[in-house]
Amino acid sequence: MFQRSASIAAVLLALSAGLSACSEEKTAAQAAPPPPPQVTVAKPTKKVISDYDEYVGRFVALDFVEVRARVSGYLDKIHFTDGQMVKVGDPLFTIDRRPFQASVDQAKASIAQAEANVAFAQSDLERGESLVRGTTITQQSLDQRLQAKRVAEANLTAQQAASRQMTLDLEFTELSAPIAGRIGDRRVSVGNLVTGGTTGNTTLLATIASVDPIRFEFTMDEASYLHYLKAASSKAADSSGRGLNMAAQLKLIDEKDFVHQGQIDFVDNAIDKSSGTIRGRAVFKNADGRLTPGMFGRIRLAASEPAEALLVPDAAIGTEQVRKFVYAVDGDNVAKPKYVTLGPLVDGLRVITAGLSPDDTVIVNGLMRIRPGAKVTPQQAAADATNPKDQTVRTN
Repeated sequence: MFQRSASIAAVLLALSAGLSACSEEKTAAQAAPPPPPQVTVAKPTKKVISDYDEYVGRFVALDFVEVRARVSGYLDKIHFTDGQMVKVGDPLFTIDRRPFQASVDQAKASIAQAEANVAFAQSDLERGESLVRGTTITQQSLDQRLQAKRVAEANLTAQQAASRQMTLDLEFTELSAPIAGRIGDRRVSVGNLVTGGTTGNTTLLATIASVDPIRFEFTMDEASYLHYLKAASSKAADSSGRGLNMAAQLKLIDEKDFVHQGQIDFVDNAIDKSSGTIRGRAVFKNADGRLTPGMFGRIRLAASEPAEALLVPDAAIGTEQVRKFVYAVDGDNVAKPKYVTLGPLVDGLRVITAGLSPDDTVIVNGLMRIRPGAKVTPQQAAADATNPKDQTVRTN
């Protein structure tokens, strides 16, 4: 019995010693501080970039003409195909010429009659002037013959003017293209009555829009306009562009890059009070006719000269209320926040305009595992992780 009790006591003693050792190891483990968190760091990338603003606008034709007749009549011929390109002077429509030709012939006959009357009055006056005044012919008869000559000459002048007008009307029956460009579809078919003249009730026959070059209209805000004026103040001013004699690039909605090169040629003379914007206009070459009036596009203007800037990954930017910051690692591997001023985003990298130096080591990954003043275990980022591919910046 005694031996059994001694064995139990020995087992209990061993268990007590083991539990005591485990408790001591657990306490030691709890007392040891955790290792510094691992973070990825990198130097800010230095890159020469150009700052650009982008605006959406529409194309408008340099010239746009509504083809309307100056005389009324029945449409006789159409000389074009809907949508074709036309040059200045190309025939478009012909109105029935026969009534106008008859009027011209009648006017010529009236002129011949008026000329005969002038010749008769002239010879009658000359005969009267050859007679002795007061004996053979009275002064009244001589004055009447002089008056008849003047009336005949006035009538001749009127008939000549009427003939010129009728000749013009005959010419107006042939409608030609006043500008070069692309003509739309015919609005009237052959055989229909066309109403002409200079009133608002004339018949619209077709429209012509110039193709090359073509204009692009857009609106910019007042702050951007003042910024462009300030940037252009050191350059030669252009009276048509209000000092904004600057290059412009453009892309269509189905294009990835700004492949069309143009020039700002006009800025409006007033800012719209309701929107606070001002209208600008650029001109682009359009030799292939692809750019069409009314089409949307996106124009890009250089907001500043190319300059070297510091860039960090956008994921490295933290927010503290309204302030932005990045964590910089010092020589003792301590993370400290640096408040920065942000610029535009370039291919996943954020331009830093103030608050950061090229020698700073910035935490680019692992921000959620650190706090200000904490030690970290930095690991260098890959070389291409912070290298921007694009050297252009869109700020608007």
